[in-house]
Amino acid sequence: MTLKVNRDTVSIAENEFFLTKTSIMKPGRKKLYWLSQICGWSLFVLVNLIIISNYQDIPLERIIVWIILGFLGIIITHFLRSVIRKNGWLDLPLKKIIPRVLISSLIAAIIIYALTTCFSIILGSFRSEEYRWISSVAGIINLSGISLVWTLIYFSLHYLENYQKAEIESLIWESAVKDFEIKTLKAQLNPHFMFNAMNSIRALIEEDPESAKIVITKLSNILRYSLKIERTETVTLEDEIKTIKDYLDLEKIRFEERLKYSLNISPDSTKVEIPPMMIQTLIENGIKHGISKQTNGGEVSLITTVDSTNGGSKLKIEIRNTGKLNDDQLRSSRGFGIANTKHRLSLLFGEEASFSIKNENESTVLCEIIIPIGEIKR
Repeated sequence: MTLKVNRDTVSIAENEFFLTKTSIMKPGRKKLYWLSQICGWSLFVLVNLIIISNYQDIPLERIIVWIILGFLGIIITHFLRSVIRKNGWLDLPLKKIIPRVLISSLIAAIIIYALTTCFSIILGSFRSEEYRWISSVAGIINLSGISLVWTLIYFSLHYLENYQKAEIESLIWESAVKDFEIKTLKAQLNPHFMFNAMNSIRALIEEDPESAKIVITKLSNILRYSLKIERTETVTLEDEIKTIKDYLDLEKIRFEERLKYSLNISPDSTKVEIPPMMIQTLIENGIKHGISKQTNGGEVSLITTVDSTNGGSKLKIEIRNTGKLNDDQLRSSRGFGIANTKHRLSLLFGEEASFSIKNENESTVLCEIIIPIGEIKR
């Protein structure tokens, strides 16, 4: 059985989540961006001034030029950020990003250096007799390196943010799909069970009205249980057993002496959480496809135990019924109860749970379920 879930079923929830997330984070991100800009360029200017002061005295006008350089760095890199965002560089492949980043870093460095030189001339700190062209080359290379580092940090932060956003979106999607599938599977269980239960009542109404009344009472208990499980992914084994008893009593009235059953429930297992109607559906299938086809009827038994021997407690459920699976049934294992059980166990417990069905001997079919205790995948 395969369930197909349209992404539109969760798109509204995702959109609301990301709109809320964006509205909360945007002001904080903007403040962090400008704080990083100011601190980064201020640190660059301060480090250079400290290094220069170790070799020579720095006149006031030169300090002002360095402050202007830091201010220009903030403006030019902010403009570079606008270019990156406007032209969609963040979405380009790496081979197209690299040349753009290198060229833009060089251009930004040339602009910063040229404007700084102009301010240096205006303020009188520029000494033409001390000028060397190699100094200009070194200055541009230095600023290119700073611009390149700035660009790499900017791209890295955005890639990290997009990765986290994709991870969150994936988790939201998987959670919504899992919730949708579980609800769909439970919705499929109720009509399947009710159809068989109503058949039992119909067979009794004319033959034994008193028994029919008893069956209706038991059916009302099952209906009440069915309504209860609509709001939960799991129930305690104890609650499931009550419904199983009502169901088996109902079927015993229909089959009379042709059906016998036994329940051997470990006291340690009664509070373990299991998928609702899972055991009942497998017992129902055992009766329908096994015992009902036997001339002399048969027996169904349920045994539960808790195993804590391998470093983790697990619930073991064994369901035996009279009958025999043919080779095609064993290979396909596609019956409603079997496919439903496998899917629900996988959704709730992942790989920690297991399900198997086989011919235990020539006249008995065994269903075995193993569920990890306290490890439901939320």
